[in-house]
Amino acid sequence: MIVGERLNEIRQNKRISIYKLAQDSGISENHIRNLERGTKSATVATLEMLVKSLGITMSEFFNEDTGIAYLSPNEKDLLDYYRTLNGTAAAAVAEFCEKMKKQ
Repeated sequence: MIVGERLNEIRQNKRISIYKLAQDSGISENHIRNLERGTKSATVATLEMLVKSLGITMSEFFNEDTGIAYLSPNEKDLLDYYRTLNGTAAAAVAEFCEKMKKQ
């Protein structure tokens, strides 16, 4: 996998400009352009800031499955909430969702 190409692919799929990504991540526009061109390499810290700003995880970034579906901010929030629930509460939420799906 070429990191710069993957960064460009995800950024374009999410319709995020280099300017916006630079603003959100704190990484300069020039550095992002150089990463995407492959003229610079990303450190782990830089990559973490970029993927966080893209709203994905490192594992999603490195997943080369082209059928990957990115979570919207609302979906991510729901998933984060769900992961904090104990087993009983999680089961209740799953049951609620099943009932809502049938309506």
